[in-house]
Amino acid sequence: MDGMALGKDYATQECSIARALEVVGERWTLLVIRDALYGVRRYNDFLVHLGIPRAVLANRLQALTAEGILEKRRYQESPTRDEYVLTERGIALWPALRALGIWGREQLGGEPMRTFWHADCGTELSPHGTCATCGTLVAVRDIDMRPGPGLAADPADPVSRALLGPRRLLQPIETEQRGPA
Repeated sequence: MDGMALGKDYATQECSIARALEVVGERWTLLVIRDALYGVRRYNDFLVHLGIPRAVLANRLQALTAEGILEKRRYQESPTRDEYVLTERGIALWPALRALGIWGREQLGGEPMRTFWHADCGTELSPHGTCATCGTLVAVRDIDMRPGPGLAADPADPVSRALLGPRRLLQPIETEQRGPA
């Protein structure tokens, strides 16, 4: 090491990966986006499912909203409560998250936690998100997520319990408990 301090951004990099990391490269950010794809929308549900510090979650939600990846929507007036919904820009991160999950399983080991299926015909998706039966690249809104063999059968938190059954990506989850948003 030459003693130089590590920079706080990738401003000197002329690379689209570096530009993307400026937006989604901080710790927890991709997990927040993953949960939003799975249907998590409310602050307390992100908090409980991720086990993330409150200040970090608030920062990540604010940054993702400012970048147009999430949209903040009011769902209750008294007391005021908001939810966070993926925008098309956020949904476009699905292939990267799917590829990262596959890489993690193949290179670091483990059983699949979840499997992804074409809702229209019931065919499991290829690693690239295509349907072998239909021959199409399946849109995120047309993907069903099912529990895989690596998923805990009796999770402690209500979000994980809500994600135990088959469900369509992007559909809001309902947990049995609601906290402050």
